[in-house]
Amino acid sequence: MRVLAKVAAACFVVALPVLFVTSNVRILASDAGFYESGLRKHDADRATGIALAELDRSAQEIIEYFENDAETLRIVVSENGQEAPLFNAREVEHMRDVKSLVRLVYRVNEISLAFVLAYVTGVFLWARERPLRELAWLALGGVGAGVVALGAVGALAITGFDSAWTQFHELAFSNDLWQLDPDTDHLIQMFPEKFWEEATLTVGVMAIAEAVATAALATGYLLIARQQGGDDRERARAGPGS
Repeated sequence: MRVLAKVAAACFVVALPVLFVTSNVRILASDAGFYESGLRKHDADRATGIALAELDRSAQEIIEYFENDAETLRIVVSENGQEAPLFNAREVEHMRDVKSLVRLVYRVNEISLAFVLAYVTGVFLWARERPLRELAWLALGGVGAGVVALGAVGALAITGFDSAWTQFHELAFSNDLWQLDPDTDHLIQMFPEKFWEEATLTVGVMAIAEAVATAALATGYLLIARQQGGDDRERARAGPGS
């Protein structure tokens, strides 16, 4: 039983930062405003030759594609006065791979959320003072592990996002469909590498903010519990008649 408790505690330390990161990825992947801001910031209408209104609608369809059960992303836009597919066959196949990766992130997010909630609920249901203190320390451990991991990723991104981004694609995908031509392929024209660098930074900043909030709550509880424990010991030493 003790071994199982230690395994569960270790899983909680890992699950907490995973929950932060995957939740933020999910938020951005579903945020039409973030897409639209990126399209404007990186002059996607000029790069593609397609009106921003059409690109905004396309971004919304991409979000819906990540959420629905469709295997193929089919988006038709008005380009040079004619209706045409937004993406070519290579881009469509790559988006199929992207969807699989996004859905995997969603599943990991759901599993980590379920585990964290179950673990915290279990501690509160069966806890006395010591388990609650242990939960606070475990939360700090999870925050620390997450900060170290985010720091390593952040250092890679700052010193060479190009190479880190390439390595990510080589690890995440089993083909070279992600190697697109910025002169002809609308997908990379809409969402250039700089867009993804900014998205990565945003996810990291959000995760750090969540980690700081969690650390503040855990530290606050530990300080209060320590103070209460000190007061209880003082009363015990003073005796019942004092």
